[in-house]
Amino acid sequence: MMKGNNTRPTTDKVKENVFNIMGQFFEGGHVLDLFAGSGSLGIEALSRGMDHGIFIDRDFSAIQIIKENIADLKLGERTEVYRNDAFKALHVLGKKGATFDLVFLDPPYGKQSMTKLLEGLIKYELLNEEGVVMCEYGVGMDVVYDPSLLKEVRKEVYGTIEILILKRRGR
Repeated sequence: MMKGNNTRPTTDKVKENVFNIMGQFFEGGHVLDLFAGSGSLGIEALSRGMDHGIFIDRDFSAIQIIKENIADLKLGERTEVYRNDAFKALHVLGKKGATFDLVFLDPPYGKQSMTKLLEGLIKYELLNEEGVVMCEYGVGMDVVYDPSLLKEVRKEVYGTIEILILKRRGR
């Protein structure tokens, strides 16, 4: 899988652990890979049973890498790739009525508010009932969410990386 110079891919060790933790959630459905980079997280989810994936990144070279990776793996019919700002993308997806069973939030550390991204997912009703969100961020970053809407499934620290897995509470 190709990686761009402008992306900070999730390390293989972290990715393997994340997918081992979340393995039970991959029985079809739709995945959103926001800040997709090379697309490796969303592509891995598709390879493990998700039906359809939307990949979003604002960097042109990242978009090209994602498209090449998708083409190499013959996943074109199961994917959509968009170049857009994350918050604008959440708004557009909400207007389209898109919903997701799995969302990856892996923004550049310290450059995006994980709290605001989670608020956007809820505001635009992008998470299906019991949808799962994987948040990756730098250790020590504050992540605030509404516990009446999201519950913590697991939190892990891998060196300077923190992983928080949340699940939407049933309505």
